[in-house]
Amino acid sequence: MSQITIERAGMHRDEEDHFIGYAVFSIQGHTSAYEITFMSKNGKDWDYSLNYAEESGQEEEFLQADELIEEDDELFDDLLDAAIEAGGFA
Repeated sequence: MSQITIERAGMHRDEEDHFIGYAVFSIQGHTSAYEITFMSKNGKDWDYSLNYAEESGQEEEFLQADELIEEDDELFDDLLDAAIEAGGFA
């Protein structure tokens, strides 16, 4: 598995009391950092969106990162947990 470094994370509730969170992370060997944004109405069922954290990078690396998140439940949970803990919801 690739080495992941979480750079920063956070979470809050919006005006409709939905959870909105994020984690900025890098993957060893990738040229760009990524930001995953989490959204949940109930704090249990999570949707996410993956973007570059700053500058756009190589599309092939982005697709690898997205596939890694889709296939590795532990990685997804680690990123989500970082956001939850940073937001004080743990």
